[in-house]
This record gives sequence, structure tokens and C-alpha cells, in this order.
Amino acid sequence: MTVTKLNQNKIGGIHAIPELAPQWKKLNLAEILKRKAAFVSVSQNKSLYESWGAQGHENHRERGNLPATIKVVEAARKANNFVSFSWIGYSVFREDYPQSIFDQAQYSTWIEGLNFSDEKKAKDNELVDELQALVLPEDLQFNELALQTAFVGTQLPLELARKKVEVIVFTGIHLDWCIEGNVRSARDHGYLPIVIGDATGCQKPEQEAAAMERINNYFAPVISADTFKKLLEQPI
Repeated sequence: MTVTKLNQNKIGGIHAIPELAPQWKKLNLAEILKRKAAFVSVSQNKSLYESWGAQGHENHRERGNLPATIKVVEAARKANNFVSFSWIGYSVFREDYPQSIFDQAQYSTWIEGLNFSDEKKAKDNELVDELQALVLPEDLQFNELALQTAFVGTQLPLELARKKVEVIVFTGIHLDWCIEGNVRSARDHGYLPIVIGDATGCQKPEQEAAAMERINNYFAPVISADTFKKLLEQPI
């Protein structure tokens, strides 16, 4: 990406999605997206979408990634090759998690000044209602337990292996943390990750262009929800 393009893309969302890196242009993404695939939503919880949430100040409900995620889920449900749907929570309240001394310092800092009851903590970590309405009984719903990956300490690796998944389509928050961490893990585990850029978000919109550029340059194609839908509909 040129400096000029990067400057134009600092407002975040779909405007931050970079041109495909040269290596991805060599691929037939329409063909790849018709292989056995999994949809993975990370951290799309009420904490980040509701004004009362622990991270509600980030205002993701108004930033466009929720309707883009819905578009992706609806398109994936129609495609016969999507054999796995996972909705992965990310809780900022981790008092009961196994913790190293680094974890203890970091996790306690996340919740300084937050006076949440146990009931409100549970609600904070619920999948946002608009996406919960799209969950089917056979889908997986669970929390990340590691710092920024669902490939450690969860049932995700076994789910993907048993269903012989090749491609993983990611949506969620935060782009430069949980999404990037999971994309890197996916590549290291031999999967083909694809990130839906406008269905993700950083803590701040102005951080998204750099994050998408980094992911797109090194780890996975970053495309829009509309492009994803068109590729699924494209004959090969």
C-alpha cells in the first residue's frame, strides 16, 4: 500500500481495507472459499456493542462491523461448504482464569474502576443479540482462555480437524489483537484464513488501516463482506 492510500484509509472500516497483496492476487479466492470452511466470530460481545458494556465506549455498534458480520453469516449459511460456525467470547473479567504474573497484572488493569456485579459480568460477555439470533444449535459457543488465540485451551482445534476444515473466515474484535492473533495461529496450524475487514474493528478506528495492511501483507487476505458474498456466488 502506498503512503497516499494509507492516509486515505485512516478513517477505518471498509475504507481501511487495502488492495490485495501481490501473493493473494495469484490465488483464485472464489475457488478457495468453496473448500470446506469454518466461520469464526471473535469477541462480538455486548461488552463492545452496548453502551453499558465494559468496553462500550468503543462504540462498535455505530461503526458498521455488526451489519457486515450479519451479511457474512447469512452468505456462509447458504453455502453448503461451511461446515463449522464458532462464536468465541472474550471476557475482560478474568479473575478465575489461570494467570501468570504477567496475566495477573494485565487482567487486573483491564477492569480497574469497573464495579460490575456477577450478573452484569455474565451479560457483558454474552454474544450481542443481533448475532445470537443467528446462532444454530449445532454451532459452538465458548470463550477464549489464552491471551489472544482460540487455538489454545478450547475445543476449536478438534472441531476444525474432525470436520476437515481448510478455510477459516474471521470476523470480530479486536482486529489488531484477537483477530490478528488467531489468523497467525491459523496459518501456523496449516489453515487458510481470510479476514472480513469491515466486519472487524480496532479499539480506535484510526488504528484499523495499519492493522489490515499488516495482516494482508503477511498472514491472510483482507476483503470486504460484499466481496466475500460475491466470491461465494461466483462460479469457478
